[in-house]
Amino acid sequence: MLKTLGLGNALVDIMITIPDDGLLEQFKLPKGSMQHVARSLVDAILAQTEQDNQVITSGGSAANAIHGLARLGNKTAFVGKVGYDDLGNFFIGDMLAQGIEPKFFRTETATGTAAALITPDGERTFAVFLGAAVELSENDITPGLFKGFDILHIEGYLVQNHQLIETAVKMAKKHGLMVSLDLASFNVVEENLEFIKRIVKEYVDIVFANEQEAAAFTGHSALEALAIFANHCNIAIVKTGEKGSLVKQRDQVFQIDAIPSQVIDTTGAGDLYAAGFIHGLMHGMTLEKCGKIGTLLAGNVIGNLGAKIPEEKWENIISEINKI
Repeated sequence: MLKTLGLGNALVDIMITIPDDGLLEQFKLPKGSMQHVARSLVDAILAQTEQDNQVITSGGSAANAIHGLARLGNKTAFVGKVGYDDLGNFFIGDMLAQGIEPKFFRTETATGTAAALITPDGERTFAVFLGAAVELSENDITPGLFKGFDILHIEGYLVQNHQLIETAVKMAKKHGLMVSLDLASFNVVEENLEFIKRIVKEYVDIVFANEQEAAAFTGHSALEALAIFANHCNIAIVKTGEKGSLVKQRDQVFQIDAIPSQVIDTTGAGDLYAAGFIHGLMHGMTLEKCGKIGTLLAGNVIGNLGAKIPEEKWENIISEINKI
């Protein structure tokens, strides 16, 4: 069985439902974005929201994807950095509970925290204190991390650390791994555009992007962006929200329809899509089937609060995958 290694920010997610956009405006958080903030701002947000509307889970884009892959029975591991604190212990414990091999580095800095503010339309806006997560560096990336793995899945939030990403993708390719990159946030793409374009062209095999990220990368709408991505890498995926997704490899293009879902919280939809798609690849499925599995997982995560699919849904999901 193929094995996937995730590389990302190890963040504890605090999911917070809010009644309108007022809190976003108060704290100057652009709706739908991911903003790096001081810990004091996260604390201020928590102080102004009801505890009953807060759900705490392990998070971070790549960690969510790896969690989904593990729940589908795949062999996985995750590389990240957390603090010597209760939240760090919580994060590592959650990985172990799901059968994910933890490849963690620890530091005296507090574990990273992401406050996800969810409006009634299901849109989420992240205020992120990176804390220990941002201390993951190129010096932590050693050849031994990649031994026995077939795919390296990286979250786009890390591309702000150019040296870390460059070291990781070079070492992954040297050890024969496919490299998968989820662009993760349109503002991160805009701020690191030239670097991301070079990395994608030189090292990346699979790119995941939503419409905003695709537009930030290419300046074009979804279908045109898909073609541009596919000129740079082997497999390109543009997720188009309620319309589904587009997948392209060479001259093959697939349009995958979304499944009917009640949207409660879109957090983790892209991460779980990536998990389903990579699962299909790991099992030698066609790209169309990979896209359908990604869509199935994304459709199941948006119906609840947080970036994890509830325990009771997995048996049915696996049954549905077997029918695809």
